Amino acid sequence: MRLSESDKHFIWSLFGAIGIILFWKGIWEGIGALPLLENAWVSLFLGLAILTFSGMIFREFDPLGGIEKGVEKMMHHVHSHEQKHEYKVHYYDTMKKKMVSITGDQIRKIEKNFLSVHEKGREIFIPLHKIKSVSRNNKLVWKIE
Repeated sequence: MRLSESDKHFIWSLFGAIGIILFWKGIWEGIGALPLLENAWVSLFLGLAILTFSGMIFREFDPLGGIEKGVEKMMHHVHSHEQKHEYKVHYYDTMKKKMVSITGDQIRKIEKNFLSVHEKGREIFIPLHKIKSVSRNNKLVWKIE
């Protein structure tokens, strides 16, 4: 069973959060217990409030924030592969209101958050967030949910 890109990112974010919690638990246990923070519920509430108000919990542990990096990494892999003609990139076209496929050799550039694709003599820009899956020789190699 292969994990999707969003599942991988969520698991690593959770792993990092647990690491930070264990680190700070060690700090607090090492320094000594403060009277107010001896109650675990008070500590939990205070810690979550600080993280929420500072915006750190959303900035650092966003389970969906690194998905674009995964898409970009896969597109660079396809674009630089020697047999890129074997790859098909599947994306949702909002104008046609359906899934559309392009081959890897149609990709000209990867710019910021877009793929530059040449199709029928014209250049098309595909936003990376529209890409849903990649297949090679009709076998799925990467998918986002």
